[in-house]
Amino acid sequence: MSDLENERLKTLEQVFDAFNRHDGAGVMAGMTDDVVFDAAAGPEICGRRIQGAPDVRAAFESTFAMFPDVSWECTRHAVFGDRGISEWIFRATTKDGSRIEAEGCDLFGFRGNRICSKSAFRKDRPQQPAKTGRAVA
Repeated sequence: MSDLENERLKTLEQVFDAFNRHDGAGVMAGMTDDVVFDAAAGPEICGRRIQGAPDVRAAFESTFAMFPDVSWECTRHAVFGDRGISEWIFRATTKDGSRIEAEGCDLFGFRGNRICSKSAFRKDRPQQPAKTGRAVA
């Protein structure tokens, strides 16, 4: 692996660490100002396209606000030339207590050691019912 590919791998690790801290500034530190993010769902063939660092950051921070416990358990990162991939398990709880747990991946484009494109893909698994019962103190 080249030095630049190693730098890009470190960028992926740092970005996902920031995602899991719910740190919008930290996530964006690994991305270019003109980053393009294609969300997993939306009305377009690409899902929903969001362009530019301010709008992409707002989209990520909206996810953090909607799911206060959201996390991405990364199972693998790989870099090959100016492309990268991260495989992960997305976990979150909805406002009604239902759980989302699904595998997914991101495809990345790099410019230098920063991410210039991110395209998300997530399994379309139904939400799992909220757990019922009494909490144990």
